[in-house]
Amino acid sequence: MICGKHIVTACKVAWYGDSSYSYSYSGTIKVALPWTKELRALKRLVEEKAGCSFNSSLCNLYRDGSEGLGWHSDDEKALGKEPMIASLSLGAERKFSFRHKRKSGGHPISIQLENGSLLVMKGTTQTFWQHSVPKTAKITTPRINLTFRNIVLGEVSRI
Repeated sequence: MICGKHIVTACKVAWYGDSSYSYSYSGTIKVALPWTKELRALKRLVEEKAGCSFNSSLCNLYRDGSEGLGWHSDDEKALGKEPMIASLSLGAERKFSFRHKRKSGGHPISIQLENGSLLVMKGTTQTFWQHSVPKTAKITTPRINLTFRNIVLGEVSRI
């Protein structure tokens, strides 16, 4: 849901977790699938690098640059007050942009997320910043993004 309008995304999404948590964001509800062997191995590597354990992962497939992600913050109540989110990029290199929520007129800050890169957002990042993956015609190959996060169990229901 964007400005009250239901938008269908082309990006393929899957949700995995330690249990069958239900997670609601942008007007959709996902029920966590059990970890696959491969995702569990990636989760361990990410936890080691980030210095934090995670209980879930939102997995997105962007088939090419025509699929992106608009400005948003991962600030759902189920993620807690200052969520730590570790974003693992696999495949095509993509631009990842930040903009401050309260400083209007400021220019976005952008970085390139290469294949195998890990971006960790923590502290007040989601409180004060929005992020996006802009669409581009220059990218013709797929990218998988795995965002590892912790669901605060008191804020979600189990199926």
